[in-house]
Amino acid sequence: MDAMVDLDILRMQLVELIDARGAHMPFDAAVADFPADGMNVVVPNGVYTPWHLLEHIRFAQADILDYIRNRSYLEPTWPDNYWPARDAQATAADFAATIDGYRADRTALRELVADPSTDLLAPIPGTPGHTIVRQVRIVGAHNAYHIGEFAILRQVMGTWPASQDGG
Repeated sequence: MDAMVDLDILRMQLVELIDARGAHMPFDAAVADFPADGMNVVVPNGVYTPWHLLEHIRFAQADILDYIRNRSYLEPTWPDNYWPARDAQATAADFAATIDGYRADRTALRELVADPSTDLLAPIPGTPGHTIVRQVRIVGAHNAYHIGEFAILRQVMGTWPASQDGG
């Protein structure tokens, strides 16, 4: 198989990872029909709300997209800049903005990866040899983990839509 075909396959598989096609629950399925009265609820023995979790997913994905695109990138402070304050409350507009922001950055990442002029394997300038493939793998793993966690949180809260079978 020639290298160009291999890169096309890699590009396609990375787009599938970004879109959570395959073995992962897609973001849009996890957040579908989420009730507004549940966004600021902390479950028993929990430490964050559904909005906190979605905002963390959104921020981490946006941060990695910035890392790829911005040569003046400054790493945010962990964990303070990656999670809302524990007592932070979201309005319906905040909740919608988190979901919209996630989707917009997911689209930007997908377009970057799908663009044949993007060198997926070249080191990103100013990094210790990190590549776009590496960064997309991190985004995919992080998103899959926390989207699954969000789905379980919904089940525990009793906010899972009747149209979903939980899997």
